[in-house]
Amino acid sequence: MNHVNPFASAMKQLDRAVEHLPKEDQPFVEVLRVPQRQVQARLPVRMDDGSVRVFEGYRVQYDNHRGPFKGGIRFHPQTDIDEVKALSFWMAIKCAVVGVPYGGGKGGITVDPKTLSTLELERLSRAWVKAMEPVIGVDKDIPAPDVNTNGQIMAWMVDEYAQLNGQYIPGVFTGKPVSLNGSAGREPATGQGGFYALQEVAERKGWKPADVRIAIQGFGNVGTFFAYLAHDAGFRIVAVSDSRGAIYHKDGFDPRQVMDHKQKTGSVKGFANTTEMDSEAVLSVDCDVLVPAALENALTKDTAPSVKASVVIELANGPTTPEGDAIFEKKGVLVVPDVLANAGGVSVSYFEWVQNRQGYYWSEQEVLAKLEPLMKEAFRAVWKEHEKRSIPMRTAAFVLAVHRIVNAIKLRGV
Repeated sequence: MNHVNPFASAMKQLDRAVEHLPKEDQPFVEVLRVPQRQVQARLPVRMDDGSVRVFEGYRVQYDNHRGPFKGGIRFHPQTDIDEVKALSFWMAIKCAVVGVPYGGGKGGITVDPKTLSTLELERLSRAWVKAMEPVIGVDKDIPAPDVNTNGQIMAWMVDEYAQLNGQYIPGVFTGKPVSLNGSAGREPATGQGGFYALQEVAERKGWKPADVRIAIQGFGNVGTFFAYLAHDAGFRIVAVSDSRGAIYHKDGFDPRQVMDHKQKTGSVKGFANTTEMDSEAVLSVDCDVLVPAALENALTKDTAPSVKASVVIELANGPTTPEGDAIFEKKGVLVVPDVLANAGGVSVSYFEWVQNRQGYYWSEQEVLAKLEPLMKEAFRAVWKEHEKRSIPMRTAAFVLAVHRIVNAIKLRGV
């Protein structure tokens, strides 16, 4: 598959939205074509065998007109500056779509964390904080987990930040374990938000859950929680994939049983009474809803033509390229974009930050009681723009978000 520059894709999405903005907004869009700040740093780490390896770390702070920079940190061998720039831009859009008072940021390290011991991973995590400490902070830039990072890594990072600053400031990182000032409901939040999007789509299409077949690319944290919620609500999960392969059954299966199998064997492959296929083949199985929940650039000019689903709910960041979008538009496929569908994670990160600032913590029930209306109101606002202008949901989301960011730019001044 040809390499697609994710930042170039992001700028094409911005260009498409500009056509539908008021003329008085358009000059200010130029501010959004370049990140506010990019940091690239060397991260020297002492390995267990006594050698020293130098890793490359990144933090891109895209825009903070609406509030502090906000965005995850990913550890991945393909992570580079263009990917992090795109992800930080999408975070700025995402926060504006759901109305949380943040700008956009993103971080990363070019590394395969599976090749590191636990101690090496901890040293690397702390090295990233040492390098980025001058530019992050509870009122400046609040990182969180992303691909291959988790609550444990956030715990190491918040501890390193505390040692560097001489005080414990939990709100500088979100996605922490609940026992270390994290928020109840944070772990399932992205999948939960995607499930609310599924409910909204089903309502508009008049679907009965038992008739709706769902295929999920990526059976990690996000895809797993989405699958559990959809299955519990009566939707049929007919296919899931991980990095080693995929499984399919036309009548569906219980995703919890699949996860039990994966934890025992290391893959979804081999689950009883299912057809095995390679990971990419899950994109073209016979289904009603396709949920890309892995990495960006999954749905391209090469893969989008074979998609049989009538609805795509993007739980990964940037899974559809502009060429893929154009194909879906011609085919009449409804795409619920990442900047809306997967915004449950940043929304609960915002709730966590608020709880940290107050020193007052909420139950999971309280968190979900705040998340559901926030996500559903955002969906309805985007849907209204989509119908009013007869434009794709992604463009509608960008129009709303860019207008909100531009309004903040105007108020604060260039």
